[in-house]
Amino acid sequence: MMWFLVALLGVLAALLAFAYVRARRAHTRALEERGWLLERERATAAQSAVDAERARIAHDLHDIVSHNVSVMVIQTGAARQVLATEPEQAEAALLAVEAAGRDTMAELRHLLGLLAPKASGEDDDALSPQPSLTRLTELIDRIAFAGLPVEVRISGDPCPLPAGVDATAYRIIQEALTNALKHGDGVKAEVAVRYSSHALRVEVLNTGPSVLTGGRPPAPDGDGRGLLGLKQRVAVYGGQLDARRRIGGGFRVRAKLPLERP
Repeated sequence: MMWFLVALLGVLAALLAFAYVRARRAHTRALEERGWLLERERATAAQSAVDAERARIAHDLHDIVSHNVSVMVIQTGAARQVLATEPEQAEAALLAVEAAGRDTMAELRHLLGLLAPKASGEDDDALSPQPSLTRLTELIDRIAFAGLPVEVRISGDPCPLPAGVDATAYRIIQEALTNALKHGDGVKAEVAVRYSSHALRVEVLNTGPSVLTGGRPPAPDGDGRGLLGLKQRVAVYGGQLDARRRIGGGFRVRAKLPLERP
């Protein structure tokens, strides 16, 4: 009888050891699968972030090149026309070209700085200037000097803005004024910036008969690369952008950017 109990205990011990080993293997396998899934999710998230950053940089490059090169071309043409008869005006136009070129180089260096590895201790502020409504006066001055009169109205209590919202608002105004400068003929523009506790509203109007897409009527929501890029930017911050021809002529770009991220 005793030998039977000993044998039974031995069998039970073996079964328990087998079950324990099997459970440990299953647990280890589950942890490995979970780690693999987490790694794949991290890789997917990292790739999505890279794609989003590439798209943002592409939009920034478009904005920089489109705006500043347009100003440079227009000012160069103006200088050529008055070079022989009014050298002082030609010199002023060429100075505007030089300033636009310097701004372009500075902003391109900023974007290239985002792509290049940072040295230890390097500060993002070293890559300034950043697109910001604090630089709106400089933008308006360049546009006005290039030949597009601009009236600016700011209402509400100006307050510090999130960096992304600030840059997006600046780019909206820059894109709309650049298009009006390129495609308008003898127009003037109006810029309205309205601060409130929950949202920033930006509106740009031009009064010319031309549309912003080179003389051909756009779709009601706009179909230019610049406007499409701006719509994506605004959507990132939970906002809305509307760009369309005005009934009385000209074009209107209107955006609302929430100051609290949805």
